[in-house]
Amino acid sequence: MTERNVNKLSLVLIAIILIVGIYNIMHYDSIEGYDAESHYNYVDHFSRYLPYEINLPDRENSREFFNPPLGYIVPSAAQVVCRNVLNSATLLKDCRPIYGTVTQVVQLILYLLSIYINIKTISLFFDNKKNIKFEYLILVVLMAVNYKTIVQLRGEPYILFFMSFLLYLFLQAEKDNFELDKIRILYFGLIIGFLALSRQWAFLLFPAFFILIFYIKKKQKNNYIRFIFSSFLIGFLLSSWYYFSLLIRYGSFTAFNKEPIGFSFSNQPFNFYVPNSSDINLLFSKPIRPNFSNQFISIFYSDFWGDYWGYFSFTSRRLELGRNQLLIGDYLARVNLVSLLATFFLIFCFFNFRKHHKDSVFSRYISFSVIITFFGYLWFLISYPDLPTGDTNKATYMVQFFNLLLVPASIKLVMLREAKHVLYKPIVFYLIFTFFHNFSSYLSHFPFRF
Repeated sequence: MTERNVNKLSLVLIAIILIVGIYNIMHYDSIEGYDAESHYNYVDHFSRYLPYEINLPDRENSREFFNPPLGYIVPSAAQVVCRNVLNSATLLKDCRPIYGTVTQVVQLILYLLSIYINIKTISLFFDNKKNIKFEYLILVVLMAVNYKTIVQLRGEPYILFFMSFLLYLFLQAEKDNFELDKIRILYFGLIIGFLALSRQWAFLLFPAFFILIFYIKKKQKNNYIRFIFSSFLIGFLLSSWYYFSLLIRYGSFTAFNKEPIGFSFSNQPFNFYVPNSSDINLLFSKPIRPNFSNQFISIFYSDFWGDYWGYFSFTSRRLELGRNQLLIGDYLARVNLVSLLATFFLIFCFFNFRKHHKDSVFSRYISFSVIITFFGYLWFLISYPDLPTGDTNKATYMVQFFNLLLVPASIKLVMLREAKHVLYKPIVFYLIFTFFHNFSSYLSHFPFRF
C-alpha cells in the first residue's frame, strides 16, 4: 500500500471509532453501566455542594465512595448547570440523563485524544520515521472493552487518557537520556497526580518506574532517579489529599466497599484458576452470565471481546428492552472463537517485545506494567472474593491492561510490514475479518434513546 492509501485507511478507521462512539451514546444510557446507580449517587452528592465546597460522599451516600473524584467532575459540573437551568420539582432525577450524556460525549473526546497521543508515542518509538497509524488503528478498533468503557460513567476512561500522556512523556524523556527538564518533570508529575485521582487501579501503573531503577544504564541512572522521584513528588502533592482523607475517614489509604479477607489462594475455588472441560466448552458456545461461575480467565476473556455480563446487550433491569437476547450468546461464542488468534497475537507480541528491544527502557516499562497490572488485579480478586458470581471480574476495570498490550502488538506489526514479512498481509486480513465479524459486539443493543 502507498502512504496515501494508508492514510486514507487510517482516516476510515478513525471515522469508524467516532461513529461507533456516537451510535452508542445514542443507544446507551450510562445508568445501565456497572454499579451505575452508585456512581450516579456519587455525582448527586458531590454536585450538591459545588461550586462552593468539595464534599465527597461517604458509605451512606454511595457504594462507590472510595473512588477518587476526577472522573465525577464533568457530570457534577453538568448537574450544577442543569439544576440552575431546569425548572423541575425532581431536579436530581431529571438531570441524570442530561449529565449522563454530557459525560459520554466528553469521554468519547478523551478516548479519541488518547488514540491520537498513542499514535504519536508509537511513531516516536520509531523516531518519527515510519507511518504507524494503520497498524495501531487496526488493532484498537477491535477493542470491544473500550467501546463499553467510554459510555459508562466511571473513572477508567480518564486512566486511558492520562496513561497515553504518561507513555508519551516517558518515551520522550528516554529519548533525551532523562535530562532534567523542569517543564517535563512538572508535566509528568501532574499526569501521575491526575492518574491517582482518576481511579485506584492507576496505582498499578506506578511500581514499574521504581523497578526500572535497577535496569537503567549507569550513565543515565542518576538523571533517571532524579526525574522519577521529582515527578512522583509532584504527583504526591497533587493527589495525596484524597488518600489521606480516606485514611482519616476509613483507616486505609485504599478503602473499598467490602473488607479484604487476606490473600490466600484458598480464598477462591479451584475452578477460579483452572476451568473444567464443560466450562471451556461454554466459552465457545454460550459465554454469558451466569455461566463460568466466578472463573477468572473465562469471564475476563469473554468480557474483553464480548459482553459476558450483558450490560451492553441486556441487563436484569432491562430484559424487555435489550434486543436479540436469545441469540446473543451464540453470537458472542463465535466472537470468542474468532478472536482467539488476535488474543494469541497480542500475547506473542508482548513476550516478543523485550527480545527485540532489549536496550529500551520504554519497552521494559511496558513489560513490567502489563505483568504488575495483571497480577495486581488477580491479587485483588483473590483478596476480595465475590462468591459465587465473581461480580468484580470485569474487563472494564482493567482496560489499562488491554491498551498497554496494544503498544508491543502495534510495534511488531510495523516491523513485519517494514521487513516485508510473508505473515504481514495474512495477519492484517485476519484482523480486518475479525473487525467485521465482531462489529456487532461494539454496539449497544438497546433501542434509540430508550
